[in-house]
Amino acid sequence: MSETNGATGTGVGAPAAQDTGLYVPHGSTGTGPCTVDIGPERAGWTYSRLKVLELGPGEVHSVVAGECEWIVLPLSGGCTVHTEGRTIELLGRQSVFAGVSDFAYVPRDAHAQIASGAGGRFALAGAKCERRLPARYGPAPEVPVEQRGSGMCTRQVRNFAAVGVFDCDTLIAVEVVTPGGNWSSYPPHKHDETRPGEESELEEIYYFELEGPNGFGYQRVFPSRPGGSDVLAEVHGGDAVLVPNGWHGPSIAAPGHDMYYLNVMAGPGAERAWQICFHPDHLANTPGYR
Repeated sequence: MSETNGATGTGVGAPAAQDTGLYVPHGSTGTGPCTVDIGPERAGWTYSRLKVLELGPGEVHSVVAGECEWIVLPLSGGCTVHTEGRTIELLGRQSVFAGVSDFAYVPRDAHAQIASGAGGRFALAGAKCERRLPARYGPAPEVPVEQRGSGMCTRQVRNFAAVGVFDCDTLIAVEVVTPGGNWSSYPPHKHDETRPGEESELEEIYYFELEGPNGFGYQRVFPSRPGGSDVLAEVHGGDAVLVPNGWHGPSIAAPGHDMYYLNVMAGPGAERAWQICFHPDHLANTPGYR
């Protein structure tokens, strides 16, 4: 890891010029039953996508995958995914704070229907891809869960679609739960250039939910290059933050309110890889961050 690569400053405090386009408030991109709908037109990039679908009891939603692969991940409630001649039953969960969920993979160029008898909310994490993989079920017991960090940097990471865990062409997706008062996504890190063996270029979406009424948190993104991404956002349930480039972190949960975020990533690399570069000015002062 190069200690000087891309570093333009040591601070993680308030940005000099906040890029409000990176902060996506709840409902600001909604279309139809989707409260979040982030694609290339909204984000100004090529690969990563995210929709959050809300279905009432008995409602059905149709999905045209197009040039993207998709994972249907229950946030609350369960559903049935019909695709490629298969019926995939997802038990789901009561909420994102209740534990891991099962999920379904929908390949590119497929059509799918998502139906929910009792209703619920469902994340559709997507990425532009080339390979057409088979539709599959992801069982909840097979999701690796790790406790990362120590002290006030402790958080839980659910690697349901991480590299080496679940096969996708370009899509990488994980969930993180940060206890109230803790920091995660720390030390700040980046993945905005291709350096074989050290860093992979990935577009990233953070989608947030907060536990309890009036919960909130903060997300920081700051430049790794002149004119790069710069935002300090107060985030609430249903908000998202886009990371097209730059150092990102910390993600801070307010005391008394556990914070959940879903990370959706994809990029142009020939190999699906999640290689990150930590900010050298903060790495040494963050023991046990792994």
